[in-house]
Amino acid sequence: MSRYDNMTDIELADLLRTSGEAAFRLIYERHWDKLYVIARKRLNDDTEAEEVVQDIFCNLWRKRERLVLVKGFDNYFSIAVKFEVINRLAKRAVADSYQKEAAKALSEIDDSTIELLDYLELQRQFDLTVSQLPEKCRIVFKLRHDQGYSHLQIAEELIFL
Repeated sequence: MSRYDNMTDIELADLLRTSGEAAFRLIYERHWDKLYVIARKRLNDDTEAEEVVQDIFCNLWRKRERLVLVKGFDNYFSIAVKFEVINRLAKRAVADSYQKEAAKALSEIDDSTIELLDYLELQRQFDLTVSQLPEKCRIVFKLRHDQGYSHLQIAEELIFL
């Protein structure tokens, strides 16, 4: 049993403000489980509940030198959990909203649009491949496929090159 076990929350807060670590450890051990249960119940997510509780304790540690506890840690933590959960739920709502908008926008793209995009990409790749052919091969290819020349017409054309 440590000398801190019988201290009130107000005394622990004063000790946390001045010397810190041992008081923080005791506060953490006293309240972590209870905060986790509350956050888990409201968020329905184990990992997110753990993150909420850890964030609350990280904030407590960062603000320890300015901490003024009036009614005790139960009150302090219940308010902290409430606001952390509200922030998390608001972030979820925004993310869900964006996700629904994106899904709606994607569903509005019909098959013809996708086919056109596929065709344009294929055409770009095809043009790039043709441009990489040696010069004479490229000329023969274009005469045959772009202008529809026969083999005889291509031969006649190549004589003049």
